[in-house]
Amino acid sequence: MLTYPPTKKVDQIDDYYGTQVKDPYRWLEDDRSPETEAWVKAQNSVSFAYLNQIPTRAAFRQRLEELFNYPRMSSPRKVGAYYFFYKNDGLQNQDIIYIQHGLEGTHEVFIDPNKLSDQGTVSISLLSASQDNRYIAYSRSEAGSDWQEIRIIDIESRQELSDHISWVKFSGTAWYQDGFFYSRYPAPKAGKEFSESSDFQKVYYHRLGTSQEEDQLIYEDLSQPNMYHSVGLTEDKAYLILYKSSGTDGFETWYKKTNIEPGGFRILQADFQNKSSVIAHKDGSFLVLTDKDAPNYRLVSVPVDNPSYESWEDILPEKKFPLQNVSKAGGKLFASYLESAFSHIYQCEYDGSNLQEISLPAPGTATLVGGKKDQQAIFYSFSSFSYPPTIYRYTIASGKSELFFQPELSFEPADFETKQVWYTSKDGTKISMFVVHKKGLTLAGDHPTYLYGYGGFNIPLTPGFSASIIPLLENDGIYAMPNLRGGSEYGEEWHRGGMLEKKQNVFDDFIAAGEYLIAEGYTNRNRLAIAGGSNGGLLVGACMNQRPDLFQVCMPAVGVMDMLRYHLFTVGWGWVPEYGSAENGEAEFNTLFAYSPLHNLVDGTDYPATMVTTADHDDRVVPAHSFKYAARLQEAHKGTSPVIIRIEVDAGHGAGKPISKILDEQADKWSFMFDNMGISELSAY
Repeated sequence: MLTYPPTKKVDQIDDYYGTQVKDPYRWLEDDRSPETEAWVKAQNSVSFAYLNQIPTRAAFRQRLEELFNYPRMSSPRKVGAYYFFYKNDGLQNQDIIYIQHGLEGTHEVFIDPNKLSDQGTVSISLLSASQDNRYIAYSRSEAGSDWQEIRIIDIESRQELSDHISWVKFSGTAWYQDGFFYSRYPAPKAGKEFSESSDFQKVYYHRLGTSQEEDQLIYEDLSQPNMYHSVGLTEDKAYLILYKSSGTDGFETWYKKTNIEPGGFRILQADFQNKSSVIAHKDGSFLVLTDKDAPNYRLVSVPVDNPSYESWEDILPEKKFPLQNVSKAGGKLFASYLESAFSHIYQCEYDGSNLQEISLPAPGTATLVGGKKDQQAIFYSFSSFSYPPTIYRYTIASGKSELFFQPELSFEPADFETKQVWYTSKDGTKISMFVVHKKGLTLAGDHPTYLYGYGGFNIPLTPGFSASIIPLLENDGIYAMPNLRGGSEYGEEWHRGGMLEKKQNVFDDFIAAGEYLIAEGYTNRNRLAIAGGSNGGLLVGACMNQRPDLFQVCMPAVGVMDMLRYHLFTVGWGWVPEYGSAENGEAEFNTLFAYSPLHNLVDGTDYPATMVTTADHDDRVVPAHSFKYAARLQEAHKGTSPVIIRIEVDAGHGAGKPISKILDEQADKWSFMFDNMGISELSAY
C-alpha cells in the first residue's frame, strides 16, 4: 500500500442556497504558488516511483515506440500553385509542415517546430493564406497552452514577417485586402496566464507591416465579458460573418458587407438556442447549415437582403441521420453525414440537386478538406480502428477516388475486428458501442478491457485509428467505445439527452456499457478499466464514485472535477450552456452537486485503482480540478489499490503534446492498468 504525501487542509466553507460545502483544498487552485509546486513534486515522486517499478512498463514503452514509428501525413491543402501538408517520419515530437509546388513537385520543409524547442513542446498550426496567395499565417503555441501567437510567412521567400499577434485563443485569420481579421483577449495578469478567466474577446483587423497596438477594433461587447466572438469571410470576400457565442452550445450569427470599419453587423440568427453557420454566398443568398427546427441539421438558402426566418428555404432537408458538415470545392457542395456513427459523404450542386454518394473504402470515419471554386480535385482522409489515416484524392468531375498516401505499419490490421453492438441503458434507451479485439478471440469473461467514453458537447466518437490501443489488442485485450448521450452521433436530440439536468443519462449509459461487457462474457469486474479525458474525465470520476464496485481501474484525464467552481477559470464559463452553473439558482446547483466528482467521494470507501492525469500548462481544464480531486480521493480511499496522480510538466490539455510524452504517458497507463488487473506478464512480447 502506497504512502501518499500529506495534503494540507484549510477551513474553507461555501454557502450554496443554504447548503454548506467544504472546500479544504482550495489552496491548490493557485497552481503557481510555491506550496502547490511542492505538492506537485511530492505527488509525482510517489507516482513515478510506483509506475517505474511495474514489470510490464518497459515492454509497453518499447512496443509503443515501434508502433508509432511509421510515416504519416495530412491531406494536402492547395494555396495558389503550392500544396501544404503535415508529415511525421514516425517519432518526431511535432509534425513538420511541408510545401510542394504542384502535386508532382519535390516537397520541402516549410516550418519545423521541432527546431523551436529542445523538448519538442512548441506546436505550429497553419491558418489561412492572403487573397493573393503570397502570405500564409500560422499559430504558435508553447507547452500545450491554449494561448497562441499569430505570425506571417512569405510563401515564396520563406521569410517570416515582423508581424506578431499575441494573446490569441480560438481564432483563425480571415484575410481581406492587405491584412486579416482575427480575435484576441486582453493580456492576463502576470502569473495568472494559465488560470485567470479569459474575458472580453474582441475582433480586430491587422494590416501587414504594422504593430498589434495599431490594429483596428472591429467588434466588442463590453456588456457581456463571457462571450466568444469569431469571424470569417465568404469566399468572394463580399461578406464578413460574425459568430457570437455564450459558450460551447448555440450561437448568434451576424453579417455585414466586408469593410474594416467597426460595427455595422446585421442579424441572421438572433438567439443562442440554435447553431447556424454560413457555408457560402451565391447569387444574393447565404447557404447556411442550421439545426433550427432540424435537430439533425439541414442546409438552407437565406436571402442576404431578407434574412427573416420565413424566407429560409431548404436545399438539403433534414434527414434521419445527422448532417455533420457541408464543405465546397470546384463549384460543388459536399455533405458529410453520420449514419450509425459511420461517415457518408455526398456530392451535390449548390441547389441540392444531383446528390451522389462518394464511395469510401470501408465503414469508418472520413474527413474531407474543401477548397476553392476553381479546384478540380480535393482530398479526404479515411480511418477506422484498425485502418490508419489514409489519404485519397477525389476528382470532382469523374467522382472517382484514388489512393494518394497509405502508411506502412508494424502490425497487421487484418488481425483485428470491430463490431458495433447495441445495449440498453438504465432508462431503456438503446445505446450503440464499438468493440474491437483480435479476430477469433474466445470470450471467456476474463479479457483486460478498456472502456473509453466522452458523452458531451455535441462531439461524436466515431471509428478512428490510434496506434496506442494496439498493445492492448495484441495482448488479448478489448477496446470498447460507446456512443453515449451528450455526443452528436445521433443528432441534436441525442446531445440534449445528455446535458444540463439530463447529464446523469451519460453516466448511466457508461455504467450500462460496463455491465453489458461483463454480461456478454467479454470481461469481468476485476478486468474492467474505464478512461476518458476532459469531459470524459468528468465521466470517469462520476462513474467511479457512483459504482466503485463495477470497475477495477479508473483513469480520468484532465477532467472537469469541481462542478461548482469550473466556470471561474480560463474559459470554463463557456461550458455553462452544457453543464449549467451553481450561480444560476438552486436547481442547477442541486444537479451539479449531485454528480460533481470532487464532492461525491465518500470517506471509508474502497475505490478502484485510480491514476488521475493532468498537466501543469493545461489552461483549458485547469489542473486544480485534478489536484483537488486526487487530494480528496487519497483522503477518502480506504482500500489497498493505488490512487495516484500523474502530472505532466510542460504540457497542456492534449493538443501539441510531443510524441515522446505521449509514449511515456501511454506506457504508464497500460502498465498501471495491467498491473492492477494482476497481469504481470504480457502474452504478445
